[in-house]
Amino acid sequence: MNIQVSSEILDGLVLSLLTHQDFYGYAITQKVQESIKISESTMYPVLRRLRNKKWLTTYDQPYQGRNRRYYKITEAGIDQLKIILEAWQSYQTNLNQVFEQTQIPPINMQEDANHE
Repeated sequence: MNIQVSSEILDGLVLSLLTHQDFYGYAITQKVQESIKISESTMYPVLRRLRNKKWLTTYDQPYQGRNRRYYKITEAGIDQLKIILEAWQSYQTNLNQVFEQTQIPPINMQEDANHE
């Protein structure tokens, strides 16, 4: 089962990665894919949106005769990441309260067979 990932979660993942170091686009996709299933075609619009919101800046570096575009978090991006992390903590706490109270009853195979 795949759980849908909201744009806010994607924003938070990208911004969080970029607090450690600058990455080029493909490397960001690879890092995010270590945690969630996401396509490269999904990631580039996220990066453009974050850049348009001034949460990221970019710069180019030559690599094997070509330029790689690197992404760097801005101060505004750090401020936004703090907001996302606070919201995530609240969301996670609320969901955990429900999940921790879950009691899955044992499945009685004999009873299930009688209902068919």
